[in-house]
Amino acid sequence: MQQKEADTYGKSFENEIGNSPIPALPAILFKCRDRALRLHERTHIMGILNVTPDSFHDGGRYADTDSALRRAGEMIEEGADIIDIGGESTRPGSTGVSEEEELRRVIPLIREIQKRYEVVLSVDTTKEKVAREALREGASIVNDISGLTYSRGIAEAASEYGAGLVVMHTPSRPVDMQRKTEYRSLIEDISDSLRKSVDKALACGVKADGILVDPGFGFGKTAEQNLVILKNLNRFGELGMPVMIGTSNKSFIEKITGGGPEDRLLGTAATVAIGIINGASVVRVHDVASMKQAVRIADAVASAR
Repeated sequence: MQQKEADTYGKSFENEIGNSPIPALPAILFKCRDRALRLHERTHIMGILNVTPDSFHDGGRYADTDSALRRAGEMIEEGADIIDIGGESTRPGSTGVSEEEELRRVIPLIREIQKRYEVVLSVDTTKEKVAREALREGASIVNDISGLTYSRGIAEAASEYGAGLVVMHTPSRPVDMQRKTEYRSLIEDISDSLRKSVDKALACGVKADGILVDPGFGFGKTAEQNLVILKNLNRFGELGMPVMIGTSNKSFIEKITGGGPEDRLLGTAATVAIGIINGASVVRVHDVASMKQAVRIADAVASAR
């Protein structure tokens, strides 16, 4: 029931705010296995579920299957369209985990969520075997923070299963990415890298309507560079793919607003709203209920005529 409501709320803006019906927008479908998300109707919300002890925001909160299942149910009730499950922290300075450990963390959870809930599942991984096992268990999307630079096999797996694929920009591995923040031309360099990732995906058989691009907020970028990316987000739409953003609770927010890591909620909401106005079609967030309000306001503004 909650999922159906989440799928239709974007159609009723004209009823909520009055005035004449909003003109139809060109169809933007993101296809992932047997699903087709209608991104032109409203911004879609990807809820973050990290089953790790050391992720930068929620590390340790959902490290066991029972607590992770409860959190998945909460996010679905709050309006998440997609649940993105990650078993390896990619915070700055992290060194990663073994393939076996990542599989141990994510596969049982994907299996249990599939039994209990009707929701699109994404796996946040850079490892081909983890992607394949997750897809075998029913995941519909692979979210690759490396943009296929760590493993081309990610795209091959997505193609074989007809899954959606998120390609993100990062200049290096998490362990040293914050020492590699120099760019010839920030927006152009990120766009060029994402274009290469898209080309790799297409060459492996991933369909164009099954790809999202993500400029990679916080991955090899300074606080100021993150702001430049947010301001120029619409430039990434020139790649011809829908844009996803992941600004949620990132440290650049704290550098502007002050406070501590626990004080980034309102700053995150601001970045989500700005991102949508500047062209984001999917927002990846920790706090689904709060961000859904920001999404609905931003969508209403973006659709106003």
